[in-house]
Amino acid sequence: MSVKRESPIKILIADDQDDILTAARLLLKGEGIRADTTTRPEGVLEKLKSESYDVVIIDLNYTKDTTSGAEGLDLLKHITEKQPGLPVIVMTAWATINLAVEAMRQGAQDFVTKPWDNERMLHAIRTQTELYRSRQRELRLEGENRILRNQQQNKLIGESPPVKEMMDTISRVAPSDACILITGENGTGKSMIARIIHDLSSRGEFPFISVNMGGLPEALFESELFGHVKGAFTDAKSDRMGRYELADTGTLFLDEIGNLPENQQTSLLRLLETGEFERVGSSKTRKADARIISATNANLEEKVANATFRQDLYFRLNTVTIEIPPLRERGEDILLLAESFLERYKEKYRKPLSSFSSKAKDLLLSYEWPGNVRELDHAVEKAVLLSEEGEVQPSRLGLSNAKTGSYSLDEMSLDDVEKYYIQRALKRYGGNATDAAKALGLSRSAFYRRLQRHDL
Repeated sequence: MSVKRESPIKILIADDQDDILTAARLLLKGEGIRADTTTRPEGVLEKLKSESYDVVIIDLNYTKDTTSGAEGLDLLKHITEKQPGLPVIVMTAWATINLAVEAMRQGAQDFVTKPWDNERMLHAIRTQTELYRSRQRELRLEGENRILRNQQQNKLIGESPPVKEMMDTISRVAPSDACILITGENGTGKSMIARIIHDLSSRGEFPFISVNMGGLPEALFESELFGHVKGAFTDAKSDRMGRYELADTGTLFLDEIGNLPENQQTSLLRLLETGEFERVGSSKTRKADARIISATNANLEEKVANATFRQDLYFRLNTVTIEIPPLRERGEDILLLAESFLERYKEKYRKPLSSFSSKAKDLLLSYEWPGNVRELDHAVEKAVLLSEEGEVQPSRLGLSNAKTGSYSLDEMSLDDVEKYYIQRALKRYGGNATDAAKALGLSRSAFYRRLQRHDL
């Protein structure tokens, strides 16, 4: 992928005189600046609905023999209300200091008189474009930081044959722009694998934005993915970029894609096919270029057969499928991971611990790990917190009898019991969160809140 270059300046000019518009177009064309024109205030608002501009230049008078500037000031008010931050330069042949001050007070960024000085006009356009694009970049960075704040970047630990085979596949497909579907049980590290693929790709220096598709409330799906404009709904107090736009030139990771409701699959399919979208509350079509990596613990082929997941969307998502092996099939990786977590947590909690006892190692190796790597991580952290010094003993890991799989509920906290039953339900229904929630008598949103609380 080539590095994205700054696009040419694009402006909109409104004036009631055709000769003024012609002169402006000729001047700007020679400077490589694209200019759309209109002779009516209504034309400005119509074009802003369907096009994006760096600067808008408006006359202050449109009706013959009118010199008050009221028409232009009214148009300025509408522009600043509908697109806050978009630079507006006002111009008039009837310039007065008072009118210039009033235009600036109402939101104009600059003021020129007719006939204009070419250098002055070009300087104003370029200055306002640079400031506007800088503000847009800041907005993008704010969005990225909001999403990526506190996000940890992990490295894959593992020497087992299944992991080596998986990493070989990743090394082959990561440099491409192909859509990748990552499958695996809960807790296997799907989001980490997505991040590794991004880092190994040509987009690695650009944004990596993730969104949990299953956890998105239906009413906020389009706002989160596509963004919204000010006033689109009650809490929309300002324009906001969606996740796809934030991921432009980088990667968008769609986690839990198998739980996406059917009525939202059509919107996602269109995005994958065209890269085009509209922010909620706007009819303006935008376009971005983000690589799509998705992940699920559900059987999408089964969902397609049951007509609960669109076949065309499934084909779009899985140009390449990467399956992460469950921890119980990774053999020697279990102790490698456990030792890594131990080093992390004994440093974090300042505990003088050496390693795991031989019996603790036996337990780690014989346990089934229904929660996979995430469960191992939590078990080691818990053991570190409960241990004082020396070796970590098996009782501190808080695991069930590995051979019988039995749990003593009397020895478990209420949180542990809830977590245990959620894991059992997920395992029973093949990782399908919707079915597991129904079996436990919970709504989907309530189930996802519990998944987040237990970090499942």
